[in-house]
Amino acid sequence: MKLIIAAIKPFKLEEVREALTDIGVRGMMVTEIKGFGSQSGHTEIYRGAEYAVNFVPKIKLEIAVSDSMAEQVVETIGKTARTDKIGDGKVFVLDLQSALRVRTGEINDDAL
Repeated sequence: MKLIIAAIKPFKLEEVREALTDIGVRGMMVTEIKGFGSQSGHTEIYRGAEYAVNFVPKIKLEIAVSDSMAEQVVETIGKTARTDKIGDGKVFVLDLQSALRVRTGEINDDAL
């Protein structure tokens, strides 16, 4: 099993969710986060004053999938979340040691 963690632009969330649902992803966790990468934040003007925004709003997706689905999920996120502009995000893939569905007691792939 794999745990896929993706940071994407907030306005891409619904499009990414629909694309992942279409390929068979049955669930994900979504968190609103702030962060920065190579863009290192930016400056904005508010009421005539310029100030630095060091952290940019992002959405973090956490998706647990079987090993056989991991590559397709990563490709789908990459293709769907891309805007070809700086700050599109990152996708990380980690090995997932175990999973438990609390309601039924199913474990590992059966719990996904």
